[in-house]
Amino acid sequence: MPPAKPQSVATPLTSAAIFLTLTIDAGGEDAVRALLPDVAGLRRAVAFRRPDASPEVVIGIGAEAWPRLFAADPPPELHPFVELDGGRHRAPSTPGDLLFHIQAESPGACFALADQIMGALRGAVSAVDEVHGFQYFDRRNLLGFVDGTENPEGAEAADAAYIDAGDPFAAGSYVIVQRYHHDMDAWNAVSVEEQQRVVGRTKLDDIELGDDQPVNSHVALTDIADDDGNDLAIYRANMPFGTPTADLHGTYFIGYAKRADTLERMLRNMFLGDPPGNYDRLLDFSTPQTGNLYFAPSQSFLGDLPPAPVAGGAGAEETDDATTPSPDTDGSLGIGSLK
Repeated sequence: MPPAKPQSVATPLTSAAIFLTLTIDAGGEDAVRALLPDVAGLRRAVAFRRPDASPEVVIGIGAEAWPRLFAADPPPELHPFVELDGGRHRAPSTPGDLLFHIQAESPGACFALADQIMGALRGAVSAVDEVHGFQYFDRRNLLGFVDGTENPEGAEAADAAYIDAGDPFAAGSYVIVQRYHHDMDAWNAVSVEEQQRVVGRTKLDDIELGDDQPVNSHVALTDIADDDGNDLAIYRANMPFGTPTADLHGTYFIGYAKRADTLERMLRNMFLGDPPGNYDRLLDFSTPQTGNLYFAPSQSFLGDLPPAPVAGGAGAEETDDATTPSPDTDGSLGIGSLK
């Protein structure tokens, strides 16, 4: 059997992106299952018309959607996003069954691919969130700092993002997304020197502060390690977004990793503090509005989906076999704990 092929997660960042967060309507499971293996073809159709745009799409599936779509065990670390409340700052958990992370060098190519996907799902899903991201000057976020400097590259990016070969979910990735809104008035009222202490890097040169690094800077608290002190890496594909007429400035955080725990360690550091109470000072200026955890399975998985749930289960397909025994119904999904 050939090795599983990953989705296009650890790829170079593009100049445009669209992030779609959707929930599956009752009875919409069949339409979603029909689309999942077809998305690769939709991408190829857009790429054929705009090969210079290099469009890509990554599909993420949430914990509550998994048993509605597949009669198969979910990935072991897939669960609903865990809300974090550190007293001063809170990371909310918000609805989301499906994530479509669409990237291209052209906003038009992103739009075309998003439009094809939604055309196939119309009437089967409800939109929760739609964010159109763009590349800002020098790959900076709207706070004026370069974003993603320490992102792993090449083989290191793949090692950080994809589950290892031999695992039942090989070549898949866990992904967390959060839509952050920035308080630009408060941020611009702070000196550049203090902004640098908040972020942990110089604003002009994008150099880490090193020995002068504050323990509550963004860099200090997102530089994570396991219980044995080994560095843990994630792959970020963050994008700025905004609406000038609404004075809205934001960053769409999207992080991929082979372990959900890696992503969650980082967020616990930021919101709860390390040690507790030593929270990320960037949160004084940036507030998350959404929070979701998904699993992005391999392309191999999407091209050959597990069976749909049995008749009588959530999102079940009908069967013509009148002799098929009906499962016991005790109000559960019959799949055990999602935790």
